[in-house]
This record gives sequence, C-alpha cells and structure tokens, in this order.
Amino acid sequence: MKIGLIGTGLMGQALSHHLLAENQPLVVFNRSLEKCDELKARGAAVATSAQALVEQCDICLLFLSDAKAINSVLDDINTETFKNCLIIQMGTIAPEESRELANRVKTTGGRYLECPVLGSLPEAGSGKLILMAAGEKSDFNTALPLLELIGHEPQYIGEIGQGATVKLAMNQLIAGLTASFALSLALVEKEGIATEQFMKIVRDSALYAPTFDKKLTRMVDRDFSAPNFPTKHLAKDTRLFLTVANELGLDTSALRGIELLLQKTLDMGLDNTDYSALMAAVSPKES
Repeated sequence: MKIGLIGTGLMGQALSHHLLAENQPLVVFNRSLEKCDELKARGAAVATSAQALVEQCDICLLFLSDAKAINSVLDDINTETFKNCLIIQMGTIAPEESRELANRVKTTGGRYLECPVLGSLPEAGSGKLILMAAGEKSDFNTALPLLELIGHEPQYIGEIGQGATVKLAMNQLIAGLTASFALSLALVEKEGIATEQFMKIVRDSALYAPTFDKKLTRMVDRDFSAPNFPTKHLAKDTRLFLTVANELGLDTSALRGIELLLQKTLDMGLDNTDYSALMAAVSPKES
C-alpha cells in the first residue's frame, strides 16, 4: 500500500522518518512545503497539494493540530477522491469533532478511521506509539499492518468517537500528573529539601509515575526548550476535555484549576516550550 501523510510538524516528521526507515513508500504534504524538504532528501515523495497526495495513496494519515486544520485540508480535496483512500485521523480532537469528520468523509463514499496516538518524538521515531483506533472493524483490519509499524499492539476501541474519548482521558492524566508533580516538587524545593531524597521516597511509593523522572531535570533546571509536546497543545487538549466532560455532567473543578495554570504558562510566553513549563507557572526560578 502507498502511504500518505499530511502534517509534517514535530510528530509527523518523526513518524515519517520511521516509516522511511522501514522502507515504506511515503508521500508527504504540508502547507508550508519547506517542512517537507528533509523528508524529500530521505526519500519521501512530496505532493504539491492535499488533493495530489490523496490521489496517489491507499491510506492517508492526518497529523494535524486540531479539527479546524483538518477541515481546512479536507476543503482542498475533491470529495470524489475520498472513495479510493482510507483516511486515518491521528491527532487529538473531541469525539463529536471526529464523528463529524467521519460523516463528512463517509457521505462521499470514503472510509474514515480515527487513531489518536499517545507518545512523543522518541516513540514516533521508533514505532512505539500507543494507538487507540475506532471506526469500522474492516477499516481497522485494512490499516493494521501499517498501524503495527507505528505502534506496538494497536488497540481497537470501538465506534468513532471512542478512540478520541480515550485519548482525551489520557491527556487529562498528562495535565493532572504534571501539575501535581510540579506543585509537590516546588514545595520541597522551597523548604530546602534535597530533590533526590524526595524522589527516592516518591519512587519507592505507589504514587510514582515514570513521567516524574522524565520531567524532573527540566523542572529543576527550568529548562523547557526542545519540546516533544509543546505546552500550547496540552492547553488545547485540556480545554477540549473540559468541554466534553462538562457536556456529560462531570465535575471538572480540579481540571479547571490546571487549565488556569496552563493559561498562566502561555501568558508567560512559554507556549512553544515543553509542557513541563507548568513548573515555571507554579514556582518561577528564584534568581
């Protein structure tokens, strides 16, 4: 099968590198075509439009930031073209947004599978992403050989919207764990307690999560450069979760506090830094 990928940002680039390393025939497109230059040098074909890409491919992966960006790309594709290509949406969007996209593609005779991913650049570049697919089981089976290159044991969740729901649930954990860890770490710092002594207790407890050690050095050093997942994207996903959860009657009081903290981080100009920048909002480094 010929694979197309639209959206060569951080994750799209990393995944494309992996697919090319696996000798997969790959066509890429990005509205800023210069973002495809490195992939072209590595052997990818570069389409001059989304329409041209879909015309060439059996499967098209969408790695775009939000539903608005996805719809904007789909606007540029002749609906007749969808009939020959399975569209796989891999970004983080709301369940209802995914259902609307599915309806848009399917009413033209096309096929649509949602498959949001969990993981960052190292996982995308090594084929170890966690995949949460939903849609027609036949479409999942068609895509499975490719999905198995992208992640270990791709999970089939169920009908359209359910994969998107699980992804939002996972990203809410990212926000919650990161904010809670930053606050605890800031407290022991303020009291002059050695970080490693605190971390030994955390690691020996049932409260430990591996993400704590992944973000520890960044938080201690207040170095949030070279992000795998920028703060602005976590803020966007947190707001999506709040919208969906509020519509379902869930109490989101705790997450609303974290959303305010994320907004403070953005207001500090840290929108394009690693989301561990929550630490800067909780406790700016004293000079």
